[in-house]
Amino acid sequence: MDNDTDFMHVALDLAQQGWDAGEVPVGAVVVKDSAIIGRGYNQSILAADPTAHAEVMALRDAARHLGNYRLTGCVLYVTLEPCAMCVGAVFHARIARLVYGATDPKTGVCGSVINLPAETRLNHHLQMTGGVLAEETGKLLKQFFAKRRKAIGEKS
Repeated sequence: MDNDTDFMHVALDLAQQGWDAGEVPVGAVVVKDSAIIGRGYNQSILAADPTAHAEVMALRDAARHLGNYRLTGCVLYVTLEPCAMCVGAVFHARIARLVYGATDPKTGVCGSVINLPAETRLNHHLQMTGGVLAEETGKLLKQFFAKRRKAIGEKS
């Protein structure tokens, strides 16, 4: 694997694992030198942990792999535009590049609600690419929430 869509497909597979586990289907991978060193999917419900977003789980996995919380030279691929908490973690990890799929008009902070990576007053800056496999990543989320709404409607 050596391109954005290949790595995003792996993140999409992780998002499906999240769905299968009953979580909102978001997946993420951390890549260094064209190799995946961290993987994660949303686990907030399973772990009873509000910080267990896919990005954070992948960053934790990559940090364990490298034995360092600084992930310099790494790229984070995530199926959904990150929230403020996750972008903060990306900054602290010193991720060099962020690649995401679908935009998040409610909590996305890479241009949808605000654009934290563009904030020049912050102490870390990175390259960012959005919209990679946006149709596929967005479709998975839409299907998940449609199924959830239907299940809630059936219980009423």
